[in-house]
Amino acid sequence: MHPKDNMLRAIKRDCPAWVPCGPEAIRIIYPPVVERPNDTGYDAFGVHWTFEAGAEGGTYPSPVAPVIKDLHCWRDQLTIPDVSALDWDSVADAIAVIDRGQYLVQGFIEMGLFERSYLLLGMEEALINYTLEPDLMSDLLGALADYKIALITKFHEVARLDMIWSGDDWGTQDRLFMSPILWRRLIKPPTQRLYDCMKAHGILVNQHSCGKIEAIFGDIVGMGADMWNPCQPCNDLAALKREYGERIAFFGGLDSQFVLDRPGTTPDDIRREVRRRIDELASGGGYIAAPLSLIHI
Repeated sequence: MHPKDNMLRAIKRDCPAWVPCGPEAIRIIYPPVVERPNDTGYDAFGVHWTFEAGAEGGTYPSPVAPVIKDLHCWRDQLTIPDVSALDWDSVADAIAVIDRGQYLVQGFIEMGLFERSYLLLGMEEALINYTLEPDLMSDLLGALADYKIALITKFHEVARLDMIWSGDDWGTQDRLFMSPILWRRLIKPPTQRLYDCMKAHGILVNQHSCGKIEAIFGDIVGMGADMWNPCQPCNDLAALKREYGERIAFFGGLDSQFVLDRPGTTPDDIRREVRRRIDELASGGGYIAAPLSLIHI
């Protein structure tokens, strides 16, 4: 069986011949919008980022004045990127060299609605306003969702995407950033619109969310996510597989934080971690084995 066909079988829980190892039959392609610069500078929304070699991803939001200084005036303070003005020729050039017979094409769309909201407001201010100004936050999230839908639509028009890695971190190490009730009220409806857009174009949804998100995992499944990554073990992965394994695929699960990237980890430690995740998540298909994050060697 070809790796691409096996990957699709794993995603669709249709008797894959082996557990795929990471994106072995996936090629990632990026839209021509700067959601996170590679060096010190500004992203497409005017948020300033600072480069630091030791930081995960290399850059992090700079502790400077937020783009939105007064939520009541966000429409005057925020400029949303014009999707039609982006350099889509670069995407066409990138897609032209991918062998579609060998690989699935995955679009990479990061900084989801929650992430973008706190990048624009600052984390503390965003979390306060989610509680105190839910209607204004809902309006802001709706506008951001409109932008994401336009981006997804154009991206697919140019690249004919098989799937989208849709990133939005909703959890910390031990809980959600907000209550499940508030998440369902404010984050879920506009995120559902993104899913609906992807589904309308026949695009598989690979939802990325770090942290302990099991309190809303049933919602994510019900919304139509096809995959979830990175499957951090702070969640009860075995229980989630038992309850939802017939409806969603698990992508990740290999513990970078406390096993793979831990000083002194041995090959036997790694073998035990891989064996554990396969035993927990691979039954019936629906598992792609991968680390939670990059490993430092």
